[in-house]
Amino acid sequence: MYDQAKTLFGNWVPPKLSSLDMALIPPKKLNEIEQQYAKDVFQLWSGQLEKPLEDNRFKGKAWHEGWSSLLYQLYLINSNHLTSLANAVEAEPKVKNKIMFATEQVISSLSPTNFLATNPEAIQELIKTNGQSLTNGLQNILSDLQTGKISQTDTTAFEVGKNIAVSEGAVIFQNPLFQLIQYKPTTSMVYEKPFLMVPPCINKFYILDLQPQTSMVQYLLAQGFTVYMVSWKNPDQEMTHITWDDYVGQGVIEAIRVTVENSQQAQINLLGFCVGGTLVGNAVAILAAKDIHPIASMTLLTSFLDFSDTGQLDVFIDESMVELREQTIGGIGGSSALLSGVELANTFSFLRPNDLVWNYFVSNYLLGKTPPTFDLLFWNGDSTNLPGPMYTYYLRHMYLNNELKIPNRLKVCGTPVDLSKISCPTYIYASKEDHIVPWKSAYGSTQILSGQNRFVLGASGHIAGVINPPEKKKRNYWTFNKLPKNPNTWFENAKSIDGSWWPDFSHWLGAQSGKKIKAKSILGSTKYRVIEPAPGKYVKEKAVKV
Repeated sequence: MYDQAKTLFGNWVPPKLSSLDMALIPPKKLNEIEQQYAKDVFQLWSGQLEKPLEDNRFKGKAWHEGWSSLLYQLYLINSNHLTSLANAVEAEPKVKNKIMFATEQVISSLSPTNFLATNPEAIQELIKTNGQSLTNGLQNILSDLQTGKISQTDTTAFEVGKNIAVSEGAVIFQNPLFQLIQYKPTTSMVYEKPFLMVPPCINKFYILDLQPQTSMVQYLLAQGFTVYMVSWKNPDQEMTHITWDDYVGQGVIEAIRVTVENSQQAQINLLGFCVGGTLVGNAVAILAAKDIHPIASMTLLTSFLDFSDTGQLDVFIDESMVELREQTIGGIGGSSALLSGVELANTFSFLRPNDLVWNYFVSNYLLGKTPPTFDLLFWNGDSTNLPGPMYTYYLRHMYLNNELKIPNRLKVCGTPVDLSKISCPTYIYASKEDHIVPWKSAYGSTQILSGQNRFVLGASGHIAGVINPPEKKKRNYWTFNKLPKNPNTWFENAKSIDGSWWPDFSHWLGAQSGKKIKAKSILGSTKYRVIEPAPGKYVKEKAVKV
């Protein structure tokens, strides 16, 4: 059973708040916390709680009847107590973050919602269905054990190229690392400079082209841009030797070259999303060092160039962890291998355990329900492996050592990397609630790049903040034209604007894209002939089991 649990939830087991950790809490603060805990428990048992504690996990009617109400209130009091203890620990930031993270994992896993005997909603469903919910839950568990992860959506509801990633276009180039898609214009006139999008290589590109109503690709096409897209190959066993240099040189720089040649334009506009933005920064800096300037403008979406604060992911990264990865999959120990896409997906899910793990555990297994139909979660579950050498280089030199921001510290593709040599205008977007790329870290790019930069902060998280079409009329974003050194100063002066940031970006990108010309009806060119219709075959490849 333990091995099966590891398959579903990965190899990481959260430690408890140890006696050593407790010793790092100042005695006065510890005494205050313990007194507050005793007071809260007494008020609960005596029925004197001034206001019941609230949590969305316990909003159902069944939780407010009989013993269940007392149980979940006690759980929340205990949770608050453990969180207060962890938060009171006096330690260096990295150690404290690990303690806080471990505490959150323990608290989340021990919720009474997660056990059949203490979940009144699950018990009611069991009785109501004459046991069918339990049967369904067991079937769901067995199915998920085959894939190694908890299902978050009904995967049978979507098919890439059929009802998701359906923007019309064609693959006009491919190599062993990526396919290049050119999308068909949807307007009679288009900007002369094309727009190349580089998505993260740890996910499939169609997050930028989900369904028509949420597709950033289709929105940009409608604004008159000619859009190209990199579609990364899902690494297999023949790609275990692929390095960071390969992704930059044979990936991004090659995609730039082909886009320039196919469009017959001297310069193009370039976008990188998440790790795609880090790759783009490397590529453009290398070209600038060689006095090659094919980039009219650069866009970074929720991307790191400065890895000083890597948010919650920091708890997984230290010298021993990176060295272990280098020895086992990075090739330094003599052998290289793939990093499992399932492992990556599970890691990201446990950064938000209540939202992305335990609620599905309860719904799928205890209540026996079929996961909902949701395109974004379908994409999130469409795993992508990574080559070990590429992944471990990224971990050590960027996440662990933060060397990318230091001029000429790193050599990529044989060329020293100096990000300050990037002088083209850059649009830098961050999401305020991003737990993967904290917005203040993304803001750091404004202090590194030497061009005319624009920083925009959107609401919500890493993905939902980015994928926010104007028609939805949701959320808001902040802008301020000056870029002070301190991000807090920027935010204090920023103006909040209702709705999507996409129109702001479209207006900015249009100013970088030259004049309007007549759109070409034929995709590709004499040199780059159509290979197959979009979305191509690479995006349809499933991650091989590692």
